[in-house]
Amino acid sequence: MLMYIHLLLSFVLRCLNKGAIVRDGDINDDGSARNSWELCSIQQIEEVKCLLRIVPICISGIICFVALAQQFTYIILQTLTMDCHLGTHFEIPAGSVISISLIALTAFLPIYGRILVPIARRFTGVESGITLLQRQGIGLVISPISMVVAGLVEHKRRNSALSNGGKSPMSVMWLAPQLILMGIAEAFNAVGQIEFYNKQFPEQMLTLAGSLFFVTLAGANYLSTALANITRKVTTRDGHTSWLTDDINLGKLDYYFYFIALIGVLNLFYFLICSHYYQYKSMSLHAEESIKVHTKEEAEAEADANTAPWEVVEQ
Repeated sequence: MLMYIHLLLSFVLRCLNKGAIVRDGDINDDGSARNSWELCSIQQIEEVKCLLRIVPICISGIICFVALAQQFTYIILQTLTMDCHLGTHFEIPAGSVISISLIALTAFLPIYGRILVPIARRFTGVESGITLLQRQGIGLVISPISMVVAGLVEHKRRNSALSNGGKSPMSVMWLAPQLILMGIAEAFNAVGQIEFYNKQFPEQMLTLAGSLFFVTLAGANYLSTALANITRKVTTRDGHTSWLTDDINLGKLDYYFYFIALIGVLNLFYFLICSHYYQYKSMSLHAEESIKVHTKEEAEAEADANTAPWEVVEQ
């Protein structure tokens, strides 16, 4: 028995439904479309709708990871001006501090799956505890919080460094809270995005679903660079010192972190609007008996029938 998934007709983006309206001369004698660019099946139209509905959610993911890119960019500079010793004999390499975020991500995932999901399932009745969009939304809430924490720590670090000849006696572990929060934000948003794309992409394009997540990461890095350049240009007007300088003790990196947090809050409201109007794809599972061996002519006829736009949409 052959099983295949069929997308049901939705009334979102109804203008695209016109592509399935059959007019005189659109269909050949064998039932195939005369011009596949002018006449499409409902299945093809719904697949396009799936992609278009995903785009706004993808944009919110790009903005979310800007915070991650910023912390990873400047945290090494912060570490170099702090006390990296743990005890009397061990010193943390500056580039290794970032691993705190990855450790937090790795440690939180089993906690989420084993503890939080069953608890949430009792209240929501959802098998996964919360929906795919709710999981991403929680990550979007935590992300700006981590940037606010980063700003507070940076303000304290800079004042301490300026009072001690440029080298702060603060322990590098002061950076741990913001990194832990960012790791938890990744556990919600990043993993939520991957699962969301894998379940909401058209069936014929599932092999590309995972790659879209890496597109969001790349977009976040490009956007991060653009924001840094804009910030330097704007804050150096009228002879003022840039927020982002080579010597972070002379800049205002904490202000920049607050600025990224503000963008994260605006992104959260944008995501709430998009998720409110988002419609999950609806599918029906069809079964076909395939016992007999088809002849070449029968196989070709079936292939034409499967691709033909049998569904007719009325205006």
